[in-house]
Amino acid sequence: MRDEELAELGQQLRVDSVRVADAAGSGHPTSSMSAADLAAVLLARHLRYDFQDPDNPANDRLIFSKGHASPLLYALYKAVGAVDDEELLTFRRLGSRLEGHPTPRLPWVDVATGSLGQGLPVGVGMALAGKYLDQIPYRVWVLSGDSEMAEGSVWEAVEHASYEKLGNLTLIVDVNRLGQRGPTRHQHDLDAYARRLRAFGWHTIEVDGHDVEAVDKAFTEAVQVEGRPTAVIAATRKGRGVAAVEDQEGKHGKPLPDAEAAIEELGGPRFIQVDVQAPPPASAPSGRDQGPAELPRFEPGSAEATRTAYGRALAALGSARGDVVALDGEVSDSTRAAYFKKEHPDRFFECYIAEQQLVAAAVGLQARGWVPFASSFAAFLTRAHDFVRMASVSRAGINVVGSHAGVAIGEDGPSQMGLEDLAMFRAVHGSTVLYPCDANQTARLVSAMADLKGVRYLRTTRAETPVIYGPDEDFPVGGSKVLLRSDDDRATIVAAGTTVHEALRAADVLASDGILVRVVDLYSVKPVDVDTLDDAARTTGCLITVEDHHPEGGIGDAVAEAFSDGRPVPRLARLAVRNMPASATPEEQLHASGIDAESIAAAVKLLVEQTVVP
Repeated sequence: MRDEELAELGQQLRVDSVRVADAAGSGHPTSSMSAADLAAVLLARHLRYDFQDPDNPANDRLIFSKGHASPLLYALYKAVGAVDDEELLTFRRLGSRLEGHPTPRLPWVDVATGSLGQGLPVGVGMALAGKYLDQIPYRVWVLSGDSEMAEGSVWEAVEHASYEKLGNLTLIVDVNRLGQRGPTRHQHDLDAYARRLRAFGWHTIEVDGHDVEAVDKAFTEAVQVEGRPTAVIAATRKGRGVAAVEDQEGKHGKPLPDAEAAIEELGGPRFIQVDVQAPPPASAPSGRDQGPAELPRFEPGSAEATRTAYGRALAALGSARGDVVALDGEVSDSTRAAYFKKEHPDRFFECYIAEQQLVAAAVGLQARGWVPFASSFAAFLTRAHDFVRMASVSRAGINVVGSHAGVAIGEDGPSQMGLEDLAMFRAVHGSTVLYPCDANQTARLVSAMADLKGVRYLRTTRAETPVIYGPDEDFPVGGSKVLLRSDDDRATIVAAGTTVHEALRAADVLASDGILVRVVDLYSVKPVDVDTLDDAARTTGCLITVEDHHPEGGIGDAVAEAFSDGRPVPRLARLAVRNMPASATPEEQLHASGIDAESIAAAVKLLVEQTVVP
């Protein structure tokens, strides 16, 4: 395609962006118009992609980090014949695949975008897969807006990409000067972006984003750079081509006021069809064979930390399955992901203390067919919540593991205690939340997680805990284990993780006082075992939940919600961490928070005295 035709293609993309926003009555056409020439050159001359086979492992990957510019992306799809004009005009309508921000409902979209600052971090994960795992020379192209360059997650990704020497990654920064409410921080100062990126070791190219010949040369140069990522920093004008909106404030996120006149000013509709370069031949990555894992086995009656069981089980899973990869946030000695690193160093990625990049890389890796396990302290994962949320929107399958959970970690104090993590992960659409209490249970759940869908979270414990289950015990996701029961139980204690052992000790104390209780190990916090809870409620009349977590959103809420669908609601008491912890021993912490055996026994006695069993 000649340069003149590239310019015409850019105009076509602008016209179609105006059309779809006008048809929808909403959208971001001006943000799409600024990047239209960049997109035209990329599509016609540099992208290598088989739109008939989006799963082709050799395809380049294109991420619209500025997801609000979705009209431009959909206009590209029309230009290659992936969608027709009729579907294009369904933009933002109920049932349309062409959502306001792109999602993987479209087979050519790998990950959902729209929460700014996420495209580049996820792109880093894809580039890691291409360079170190797939070893296929596909390129990852990320189109970013200039506003989102203020996001801290972008700079986590910038440093990580440079450190990993990701020469297969190109960032295109659409510097259109205007953000949502006015000028961006650096406006059209391209060197302000270039200086910062160069300081991190990136190759940078500054260019007029509306000069298609210059853009073509910039992309050609980017492809030729080896051993480090490249940023093409392009000066553009928002609303390019329509005088009423070009480089004007107050036009963001709105259809053009006179779409018909704007289309005429742009030269009218075009119907250019682009034949995109085919990717080079490549076979699917090898080494992903799967077999049953020989999980570690722990002797009942011994003691082991569930974090250690996690590390050993993950290493075993990695030996059985070549598709399993591990990532960690510079705490692998504590999370025990170091076990995997030692046995499978080629499939371990150190993300350092950058939890947003940690989760984003996992999302990028899974988009290329890998099964990632990402681990850090449970408390620190809160930094990455938006990436977890968007992973769900992306229909991504990732495993996240949080260690050092709850007040049971002891002397380190509240800054290190994960006390919100269960709530955070339970709130994610389609998530699975698991909280094992012993080593054998942990190993089994780690193995099960690898085959689940969506976001999966496993909570592990720092201290050694008694091994109470045999190594061959089954722990189906969505189940629970009734550890104690009798026909004379007067209450049910529902616990998970650390508090299971406190509940068993409390049951012994209560039994010596003539009070028999049922103890349920609720290792699957989401989905929860509704039938077992319902049976316990009907039989014993009252439930008491006990958790090493804040009361909001944790086990107590999970149990309460089990009775929200019309089931008879039992008398329910909830023990949780309601105080602000300070430094103390684990035993002192549990007691101060009212979740140790003594506190549980006292709460049960109070509860049964007030409850009459039918």
